[in-house]
This record gives sequence, structure tokens and C-alpha cells, in this order.
Amino acid sequence: MRYFRITAFAWLLAAGSGASNAAVENVVEIVRDYRSANEIRIVNDFRELLALPNIADDLDDMARNAEWISAYLARRGFTSKTVNASGAPYIIAERTSPGAEKTILIYAHFDGQPVAVDDWASAPFEPVLRDNMVEAGGAIVPWPQAGQTFDPEWRIFSRSAGDDKAPIIALMAAFDALDDAGISPSVNVKLILDGEEEAGSPSLEQILSQYSGMLDADLMLFCDGPMHQSRRRQLVFGVRGSMTVELTTYGATRPLHSGHYGNWAPNPTDDLIRLLYTLKDEEGGIIVPHYHDEVRPPTDAEIAAIDAMPRVDDILRKELSLGRTEGVEARLELLMLEPAIVIKGLQGGGVGSQASNVIRPSATASLNVRLVPDQTPEIVLAHLENHFRSLGFHLVTEDPTPETLASHERVLKVDNRGGYPGFRTALDGEAAQHTANLLDQIDGKKTLLTPTMGGSLPIYLFEQVLDMPIIMLPIANHDNNQHGANENMRLQNLWDAIEIYAVLVAEYGRE
Repeated sequence: MRYFRITAFAWLLAAGSGASNAAVENVVEIVRDYRSANEIRIVNDFRELLALPNIADDLDDMARNAEWISAYLARRGFTSKTVNASGAPYIIAERTSPGAEKTILIYAHFDGQPVAVDDWASAPFEPVLRDNMVEAGGAIVPWPQAGQTFDPEWRIFSRSAGDDKAPIIALMAAFDALDDAGISPSVNVKLILDGEEEAGSPSLEQILSQYSGMLDADLMLFCDGPMHQSRRRQLVFGVRGSMTVELTTYGATRPLHSGHYGNWAPNPTDDLIRLLYTLKDEEGGIIVPHYHDEVRPPTDAEIAAIDAMPRVDDILRKELSLGRTEGVEARLELLMLEPAIVIKGLQGGGVGSQASNVIRPSATASLNVRLVPDQTPEIVLAHLENHFRSLGFHLVTEDPTPETLASHERVLKVDNRGGYPGFRTALDGEAAQHTANLLDQIDGKKTLLTPTMGGSLPIYLFEQVLDMPIIMLPIANHDNNQHGANENMRLQNLWDAIEIYAVLVAEYGRE
């Protein structure tokens, strides 16, 4: 105990009236020593949380997750409230610090994507430790026991290991380390933990409207998403919006023998493929008329920030065995500032053992549409529908009647499944620069400032309701298989996250 008292005193001398290199370095040293001595407990906590199934539409499972997390927070001095609107639970929590004049609000989510169990190398809710990616032949490693250590390159495999339960564990470990050393946080910390993010956070708008008074802060950190592929520490200042649109083309009202009727009866699969081909050019660029009219161009500061980032395109091409990439050689980070249309899937008949010599009555494609500021789902849908009409399609929103099919040459059902706009804020604001400067002091390496990530988060709702800077702080490894089988978290990413959170909690308020 004497060691921690002396260290805490040294930390106070180094801190002075503002964050200094010495203060940050001392926090990092204290936290690193604490983590090294408590790795097994920290990882066992993570295992226990990951073992709780967490698909958002199973409200009983999500309630169990919320109960576990609330108790976990309470042991670190947080008061919390579990709130529901019409779906899965949200947790709103707070820990105040005497004398702290600033507050940080942290967002993470604790639900996960649905799982296809047969695609996993191990059960998705029975966490395992491996020495590498499954795709690289990673072997299962026994969980270390007392006196043993973890290789930081090992990975924990489980649904939500990378997306997005790790911030909860890492933040609480940071508080444990600071408390153990007698370091008083420089900020009050509030949390909003989302139990339905992977379902689109349908209740979030109502939750924010009802509880916005509990979320006042000076800075909001969105702790979700993967880090840069270079593994460099990163702050992100935007996300693309997202919407799902399903398109269905139609032929005859019953299945037809492909020999008797092929090349006479229109094949809805052919019509659908021809339609999809009109959306993008061979480089993946969207060619729908007027689609880019509302797109916000990048600023000089954003272009400069991208230029300062390590280029990872060649590394990723090799890692992913890609013979080519789209975008006319534009680097990945620049393409994330552009809108995208991704064909998620097609259904127009069977293949392999399921194939049959039949022309099906309909064919459907599911599109994931990624939006950028200042596009909105309503505007983008209007551009798409105008384009479909120009191709000669009669548009419907419900399955057409036989009379509708008979009276139009081409019928297209446009099923808008909903979505939300993107978000992008200035990366040269005061809060951004202060945060980046603090993180730079962890190891003397510059934190990457990234204008936007490619994925989507409902940040626009927070922007509408809360008056504070919003910055994303991702901690997961870029190859965490987010949303897919064999999702994982690299242990070094978890260790780094504990240090990052500890530095921000200990030093952000000491300007």
C-alpha cells in the first residue's frame, strides 16, 4: 500500500494545475502495473459478461445483461437507472468526483448481432481464447490460472467481444486502477449504455427525449467501432448514415417451367440484375442521377488529417487477398467520405442442390445504403425511386395484385426498412484537440484524427438533443469480425483501452 501512496503523491505533484506529460506518464505506469497484476480477474469479468446471450429482440436476455452490468457499475461507485421505452433496456449511470468541474458522457452498447451458430468455430456465447484469428489457424489456448500470464496477441472469441461489450469492462478496470492508487478522477463520468443498437436503436429517440436532463456533459465519447487498420490510436469525428431498401421484381403469378416458357415469360431475376447494374459503375461509384447533389464535400482540415494517416490499402489488399479494389485507386479513408450502395443479398431461386428449372414469380435484393452528411433517408429514397421510374418500372410499396401486374410491363416493390442520416463534426475543435493532446502523451505517438468511419451509429439523435462536442473513441481491433462469425477482441486492444480511459478520467478536467 505504501507504493501506491507514494505514487499517488508523485502523481499529484506532476499534475499541478493542468495535465502534464509527467502526470499522464505516471497514470499510465500505475494503470499498467495494476492491470498486469489483475489480468486474470479483468478477463474473467469479460468472459462472464460475454457468456450472457444478448440479441436485442430477446428482452429477457437483455434484462439479464442490464442487471449484470448495473451491479458491475455499482461496485465502482456508479449509480444507475435501467430505462425502457418499447424495446430492450438502456442503462443511464453516473459517478461524480468531488471538485470535478467537467463531465464526460460515454456511450457504448451491450447488445449484439444475431448469430448463425453453424458458422462459428466455437459456441458464440461460450467465450474461448485463441492464439490467432480462426482464419489464420488460431488454436484454442487454456484460460490462464493464478500466476500465469496472457500473451497480448491472444484473442477472446465470443459475440460482442469486439462490438461492443469491451468498453464496459475496460472503463471499470480503469476506475479500479485509479481508485486503488488513490487518484481522484478529474471529471464526473456519465454513461448511456444501449441495449438495442444492433436493432437500430428504435427506442433511442424516446429515451433521449425523456432523460436528456440526466445526460448533460462537456464532452460525449462514443466508444464503438473498430480502430484504424494500422492499429494506431484513433479519434473519429463522423459516421455514415444507414438505411435498408429491399427491391422486388415480378414475373408470372406462378412458377413456370424454364424450358416451356424461358425467353418468352419475363424472368424477374433478369430484370432485377439489370436494375442493380444501373446503380453503380465498375469502380463502385454511384451513378444514380442527382444522388450526390446533397453530399457535403470534405474540408481542407479533413483532407489534411487523412493525408497524415498511414496508408493501409496495400496491407489490406494482401491481408484480404484482393486482386483489386474499387474507387480508382482512392485510399480507403477518402472513400469513407462518399455514399455507398451495397447489395447485401439476392433471392431469385435456388443454387446447387436447391436449384430447379423454374422461372420464379419474383426476385428480391436487399440493399444497404450508406449515407453521408447532408443526405437524409428521405432524399436518397426519392432519388432512387425517380431513377427506378426512369427505367420504366411502376413502383408499389406492397405486393402487387394480379391486376396491377397485368396492367404494367414492369413492376417494382420498393420496401423502405428505415434508416438514419450520417454525422460529421469538426476535428479541430477545442475539445477534440484537448482530447488528442492527452492521448498523445500516453506514448508520445500522434493520435490519428479520422474524419469519418465507414460504419453507422445513431449519433444524429444525440446531436439533436444534447449540446456538447461528440467524438468517437474506438478500441476494438480492426479484424474483430464485427457482426460476423468468430467475433473477437485482441487482448492488447483491451489493455490499451484501460490506459486510454484512465488517462481521460484522471486528466481531462485538469486544464
